[in-house]
Amino acid sequence: MSALTRYEAIDDFFPEFFRRLARPMDLEASLPADIRLDVNENDKEYLISAEVPGAKKDDIRVEIDGNLVTISTQMRKDVENKSADGTRTLMRETWRGQSSRTISLAQDVDDKATVAKLEDGVLRLTLPKRAGTASRQIQIQ
Repeated sequence: MSALTRYEAIDDFFPEFFRRLARPMDLEASLPADIRLDVNENDKEYLISAEVPGAKKDDIRVEIDGNLVTISTQMRKDVENKSADGTRTLMRETWRGQSSRTISLAQDVDDKATVAKLEDGVLRLTLPKRAGTASRQIQIQ
């Protein structure tokens, strides 16, 4: 007998399809990919790696509100058709614009102890969990 496996690509298709439809149309540039995230957790902190290729440190904004973490990028568009040496742009496939991603974590984050580092197009966040916000089970009487 063969084992059945669940095909998850269709599960990702519909949310991605509707998210792309909700974005405004821009005739000058194709739509960017969303900020891709890896989220890990240990007993003391959350570790997030976010792909933000081409973004500079000044282009990235991280906001923390309790257990909500928002990462947004604002990359400026270079409007340059002709350079001083006479060359001109024939095709531009690099993307410029805004992108953001918000995630909800299970526990509040200590925003004062958060560390953010950017290297090689990957933003690494170390988000310590706030003490005293662990859930507890209530006994039913």
